[in-house]
Amino acid sequence: MAAGTEYQPPLSMLEEGYRKGNVTPMRNDNLETAESTKVVNIGKPPRHLPKIQHCKSSTQLAEVELDNEIVSTESESPSDCNSMFVPVFRSGSCSEIGPKPYMEDEHICIDNLFEHLGETAQFPSPGAFFGVFDGHGGIDAALFVRENILQYIVEDPHFPVCVNKAIKSAFLRADHAFADAASLDSSSGTTALTALIFGRMMLIANAGDCRAVLGRRGKAVELSKDHKPDCFSERLRIEKLGGVVYDGYLNGQLSVARAIGDWHMKGPKGSSSPLSAEPELQEIVLNEEDEFLILGCDGLWDVMSSQCAVTIARKELMLHNDPERCSRELVREALMRNTCDNLTVVTVCFSPDPPPQLEIPKIQFKRCISAESLNLIQELMDGN
Repeated sequence: MAAGTEYQPPLSMLEEGYRKGNVTPMRNDNLETAESTKVVNIGKPPRHLPKIQHCKSSTQLAEVELDNEIVSTESESPSDCNSMFVPVFRSGSCSEIGPKPYMEDEHICIDNLFEHLGETAQFPSPGAFFGVFDGHGGIDAALFVRENILQYIVEDPHFPVCVNKAIKSAFLRADHAFADAASLDSSSGTTALTALIFGRMMLIANAGDCRAVLGRRGKAVELSKDHKPDCFSERLRIEKLGGVVYDGYLNGQLSVARAIGDWHMKGPKGSSSPLSAEPELQEIVLNEEDEFLILGCDGLWDVMSSQCAVTIARKELMLHNDPERCSRELVREALMRNTCDNLTVVTVCFSPDPPPQLEIPKIQFKRCISAESLNLIQELMDGN
């Protein structure tokens, strides 16, 4: 995303309209579902291995699963899209603990920011906010970020004139505020993936290895990059700041290159650390071809390609048009593929209607025959 992107209509600053919320605590024994946001209070082991927890979903599609094909990231909306298109937000989520002994994921789903933030939030267009937070070393960091990140965004001085700066600032503020929370374990950490939407403008912010994938008429468009330590750009950044990547782990300890928390691996506040809390941003203008968004932790992407997830999700949405059931099906599929991590999936639909049936154009073959061949055939027929 361009670093200086500004959100146009200056909105009045949101003062005390933030309500902590619509967050319903829940557990993860039998793929329970919850409407908006879910909290799971469980112990705290490290992230260095697997993870899994709870559910929500949406509709269907009849097409072949393409497990290897992935449409590249950073796609812009087609220039010929309908400028009158206004998305309608419907979300569903699912979390499951999976084979891990502890559930460390958190997530948040807010389909209507105006209702959630209160009457002081005078947005000029429909707004929504979604996030997935994949904790490690305990649940403290993931729970703290889920409860505070939206408030930090709307309270930032740059919001809403320059939303991208507000989001980056909010991630760093959350990191520092978590370190100062004496009652919490500052050595726990979490990745963070959020989607903030105003009208057709969607801003994806990612720090860690969760992933945002857009479903565009059956094709997967990746809107975030997995921050793994052995990723080329992340390895360069880590080594430049004095860190090392050993066997795919940052300083031989952590399987992600960016995270909030993990203060036992960071230096004093304000100093540059190989483990960064700064998110990478991706901006996209939604259009009528953009059908749904999938936000998932790495427990999903470890066993499923982006295109495979979009194919499954679209098929489900065409069947029942329920984003919660869609998310649940993605979680079930990942469990069947033997994921070794916690699982959290959020599906966001941009229309009240299910995705339409895709029409595959028929390929017409023209049969041509040369004059020489015609003469040969004629000779054979005359000979008979």
